[in-house]
Amino acid sequence: MPLPIEIHLHRAEKELEVTFDDGSHFILPAEYLRVESPSAEVQGHSPEQKQIVPGRRHVGIIGIEPVGNYAVRLTFDDLHDTGIYSWEYLYALGREQNARWQHYLNALASRGLSRDP
Repeated sequence: MPLPIEIHLHRAEKELEVTFDDGSHFILPAEYLRVESPSAEVQGHSPEQKQIVPGRRHVGIIGIEPVGNYAVRLTFDDLHDTGIYSWEYLYALGREQNARWQHYLNALASRGLSRDP
């Protein structure tokens, strides 16, 4: 499993930039990280329980806290802070960003929800 060698928060751009030791480099928008939070609140306890989180277009990250040597906890400006983003999960979010984002947009549209607050 690739490990991160650099993690930078770009507050103004509302992005988390992560570079892994295999050369992979991802720029992950805060909104994407928030709606894909690994927390039970978002993911539920099975894939069928996953929640679609609308209205987070303008969300930002206000804190990053290391969790051991395997993850970070992100605190968002909507005060969501219960997800622990393991290196493996961050890597998957980067690799699958386009497909996951499109799935999210489709889910919003099918429910009549919006990215706007």
